[in-house]
Amino acid sequence: MNINTLKTAAQRHRTKILRPYDQILDQDGFEAIRAISEHLGGHTVYVPSLRTIFIRCIEAEAKRDIKTGMSLAEAARKYGFSERHIRNLTGRS
Repeated sequence: MNINTLKTAAQRHRTKILRPYDQILDQDGFEAIRAISEHLGGHTVYVPSLRTIFIRCIEAEAKRDIKTGMSLAEAARKYGFSERHIRNLTGRS
């Protein structure tokens, strides 16, 4: 099927688009849906939270902050971890 035909059908019958793709279409447009479909179409996919996707980056930032003098309590508050988790990350007692 022609892409323009799909776009026209989507515009005319927006309420018939499956969830959550209707929300993605509203937020990011037709090309976002097209990219998702081309890359993942036919697969069952679990999409974790944004924090989960970037957790190792967040932990690395917390370690960097501790090394530059931030307290364990401050780092815990800033990154949403417990002080214990921060201590385990940094190897501090």
